[in-house]
Amino acid sequence: MSFGVKVKVWGDYACFTRPEMKVERVSYDVITPSAARAVIEAIYWKPAIRWVIDRIHVMKPVKFDNIRRNEVDSKLSISAGKIATAMENNEAIQLFADDSKHRRQRAAMVLRDVEYIIEAHFEPINSEGENIGKHLDMFNRRAKKGQCFYQPYLGTREFSSSFELVEGDIPASQLTGERDLGFMLFDIDFSDKKNIQPMFYRPKMVDGVIAVPHPDSGEVLK
Repeated sequence: MSFGVKVKVWGDYACFTRPEMKVERVSYDVITPSAARAVIEAIYWKPAIRWVIDRIHVMKPVKFDNIRRNEVDSKLSISAGKIATAMENNEAIQLFADDSKHRRQRAAMVLRDVEYIIEAHFEPINSEGENIGKHLDMFNRRAKKGQCFYQPYLGTREFSSSFELVEGDIPASQLTGERDLGFMLFDIDFSDKKNIQPMFYRPKMVDGVIAVPHPDSGEVLK
């Protein structure tokens, strides 16, 4: 049993990075299912359910921009546990990584002026997830009020996303025709923590609409 939701997301820029590009970031043409799922989960998520993306509507023409971004190639050397301990003890702590030796300026090919409508449904993982009405009401209420656990983003956190619940019919996309988008990252399989695997699929966009297969479908390659 499953129930669906529709959410419109948009932003000035987006970058759904192709994993095969090792040095400079290059975005896929459209949002990936994993990025769409992350947007939905930012609005409402519980361990008792999992979100599954059904369709992605690409509402605006695909446009690319080349930009240069400052990145650092190091991570914070402090763990989340130490941060929590410092907060509990009201201790000062350094929470940024900013060293000129580790700062790099890199080019990126990103998407500009994007807008998508995401259709998704959730599936119960355990008995607590079987209260379908409760989870559906909570999602719709939060989306309608613009509430989220964290600000949704379009591929990378610097490209934040606006969102709103779609309650009526989905308008037609500006795009027409059929387009093969090639192989694309579908999601990451975390079911085996010792052997985390990427998942791929080959989306086809028809009149701006991409039908996304179920994660357990044979169309998803692992």
